[in-house]
Amino acid sequence: MAVFAHVITLPVRPIAERTSTITHWSESDRGGHFSAREMPDSFIDDVRVFLRDLR
Repeated sequence: MAVFAHVITLPVRPIAERTSTITHWSESDRGGHFSAREMPDSFIDDVRVFLRDLR
């Protein structure tokens, strides 16, 4: 799960943990709904960290 600062509804980790198995959680102080387009380098870095954990 990637949580970005300017998304209208922010997921709360304790609530997410009740219904899902969290394998990766990151929070950013920037970005919004279109974070992959707004800050692609940061988004790609986060995806790489997630995928690295799956190896």
